[in-house]
Amino acid sequence: MKKTTIQLMSINDVKEFVNLAGAQMFDVDIVSGRYVIDAKSIMGIFSLDLSHPLEVHIHAEDAACEAFLAKLEKYRAE
Repeated sequence: MKKTTIQLMSINDVKEFVNLAGAQMFDVDIVSGRYVIDAKSIMGIFSLDLSHPLEVHIHAEDAACEAFLAKLEKYRAE
């Protein structure tokens, strides 16, 4: 499992992120405080406080994980 931190700034960011996560064959979770949400669930993501960075947990093998991480670069929290 790998972790990264992202920031979803707009509704379009959320939609694009869910589409990216939904296209993966492995599990992707978002952790915000004590909540763990399936990253493929747009309703779940909208239930979170998006004004703060979100931690993404990627449950995949190294090659698939690295490819997905590269796609998430545009959402990476600073």
